[in-house]
Amino acid sequence: MSSRALSFGAIAEAYERFRPGYPVELFNVVMAYTAQPVRTALEIGAGTGKATRLFAQRGVMVTATEPDGAMLAELRKHVSANVRTVQAAFEDLRPGEKYGLVYAAAALHWTNPEDRWSRMAALLEPGGVFASFGGPVQLADPAVEEAVRAVRSPFLASDEIPSPDGTPPEHDMQWPGTQLQRSEWFADVRQSVVERRLTMSARDYIGYLSTVSAYLMLPTLEQEQVFSRIMQVLPATVEITADITVHIASRRREQ
Repeated sequence: MSSRALSFGAIAEAYERFRPGYPVELFNVVMAYTAQPVRTALEIGAGTGKATRLFAQRGVMVTATEPDGAMLAELRKHVSANVRTVQAAFEDLRPGEKYGLVYAAAALHWTNPEDRWSRMAALLEPGGVFASFGGPVQLADPAVEEAVRAVRSPFLASDEIPSPDGTPPEHDMQWPGTQLQRSEWFADVRQSVVERRLTMSARDYIGYLSTVSAYLMLPTLEQEQVFSRIMQVLPATVEITADITVHIASRRREQ
């Protein structure tokens, strides 16, 4: 796992405060796909438990895995008793207990691609469901977005994470759906979008940026400089587009 993937522990409290949670519409999308009630779920890279709560509060017994101890400690402050926590990276999980659902919330791109799908399938019951969801948080006003891009450019060309398999953004099917379609382990791959619009103060938007890995990898002085410059070009309140792209697939029963 890259250093960028493990950069969040130092800002666990900020991550919990400034990252948006997940709406009930997302839960409904995942549950509508399943052919039977989901009783148990394994979460990969649970962070501070934003998605953990979405599922656990609706009766799913969630095992939340997270490699960073500080993030896991923050998660434990916010989850209910039906959540089991395990400090482990996806690659360290060993097949044993199987789950009706395995999911990753804005975390799958941090996992090692080698044997990713066979590992994932080994954690699922036959016919079980895998889901991955996430998406960029972007400024809705193109003029404000361009102003931010201009002041950010001396420090970062982009603060987004490119598609892990190079799929262009204009393609109908995005990663990881592209890989799931080619996998021998999964079938009935579907992609959908949960639209989400948010409003936040400029200061809270800077707080959100302080939890983004691209900025976390900058030296402290450069972080302070880029956040100061971005703050200067933001209006007092910003509109955010934060659509959630959902990929769902079922584990083949014959495998």
